[in-house]
Amino acid sequence: MKVINPMNVIDNSKISSFHVWLITWLFLVIAFDGYDVVVYGASVPSLIQEWGISDVTAGAIGSYTVIGTALGAVIFGMLSDKIGRKKIIILTTFLFSFFTMLSGFATGPILFAVFRIIAGIGLGGVMPNVIALATEFSPKRVRSAIVSFIFCGYSIGALAAALTSRSLLPTVGWEPVYWLAGIPLLFIPFLLKSIPESVGFLIDKGKEEEARKTLMKIDPSLKNGGGFEFVKPPAKDPGSPVVKLFEDKRALSTVMFWVSCFSAFVLIYSMNTWLPRLMMQSGYDLSSSLAFTAVMQIGAIVGTIIFGRLVDKIGFKKVLVPLFFCGAIALSFIGLTNSMAIAFVLISIIGAASVGLQNISNAFVSQYYPSSMRSTALGSTMAFGRIGGIVAPTFVGFLLTMNLLPQFNFVAIGGAALLGGIAMLFVQEKHGDYYEAKDEIKSENRPVNVAK
Repeated sequence: MKVINPMNVIDNSKISSFHVWLITWLFLVIAFDGYDVVVYGASVPSLIQEWGISDVTAGAIGSYTVIGTALGAVIFGMLSDKIGRKKIIILTTFLFSFFTMLSGFATGPILFAVFRIIAGIGLGGVMPNVIALATEFSPKRVRSAIVSFIFCGYSIGALAAALTSRSLLPTVGWEPVYWLAGIPLLFIPFLLKSIPESVGFLIDKGKEEEARKTLMKIDPSLKNGGGFEFVKPPAKDPGSPVVKLFEDKRALSTVMFWVSCFSAFVLIYSMNTWLPRLMMQSGYDLSSSLAFTAVMQIGAIVGTIIFGRLVDKIGFKKVLVPLFFCGAIALSFIGLTNSMAIAFVLISIIGAASVGLQNISNAFVSQYYPSSMRSTALGSTMAFGRIGGIVAPTFVGFLLTMNLLPQFNFVAIGGAALLGGIAMLFVQEKHGDYYEAKDEIKSENRPVNVAK
């Protein structure tokens, strides 16, 4: 009976219907994650008008929601190592869909905030587990591209939120925009059937037969030639999985990933929560301001696809560092132009340098750490990043109450992009798991000199 390494089977596999269905369902889950995040920013002007709340209160509700996402990222990032990524993805999808839908039935800001916090817990928990599962099941040669593509779903969902809000808010009000968030509840039976459990998790829990069935879907040739056994996984070292992120010369990179994620989330939540309001302050009407939100998401999608492919050719840092700095420049100029065409270009750059950048950065983190700590790495990085998401809505809300010129508000937000670019510069690629794997392959292929 032959012995195989399951990760080698996945790494060298060809794209099949198994991958297509997995990518499709994960894409849809992340799309509604994006919808549920952005729908609040799109509806903020309507909520302020209906409930008579201040900019600071509206920002605080946004911050409370992100506190929920930070809790969800930590709790479900670690819990997945115990009960499996598939169960967590399904549970968190239920949470963010059901409670965002309930937000549309809230009669006041307090109940609305409670529903948004619980939805936030689901939003925070789903993302690191989707990234980890997508990373594990993607063939190695296209791994970055697949993970980046799945996270284009976030921008598709955000785009849908902007366009739906632009259509529904002036005619039927803000409530139906939230009711639509319940659509993923219909997906759950299909998710149960179509999403596989992590092979590494199954083997670790002694469910080898289930792991074999999953691998045979990936590589049907394994059905031929008799059965097979798995190589014995290395024994897990005792100790906290979070502490391990700082071992093996990864400490500096771990901190820098956290800081860059913090910066990216400041950008994302500042723009997702306040972009319509900021553009209205700059002289545009609500309909035009929601169009800017849509353009930002288009920029995120295009940026993710283009730069996601580029990182496979030239490396993550050579893409992410310049992208952060381009975002800082675009934010510095957006408040200075009166041309809608130029503003659309700058907003699309900001979309690529915020949401698009974070999509690619997620792929970077997922490949930097070994599989055994991947969920923990993603969960902790995004949990720290969510602190930026917590700070951003309230911070911008305070800025708006100060009645500053619009360009000063955008420059203040742009400072986060500058910080993120500097942090990414200090990530040490040579200590990453994927980088060490490349070195091993090079060593195996290096010709051996034989003395004559």
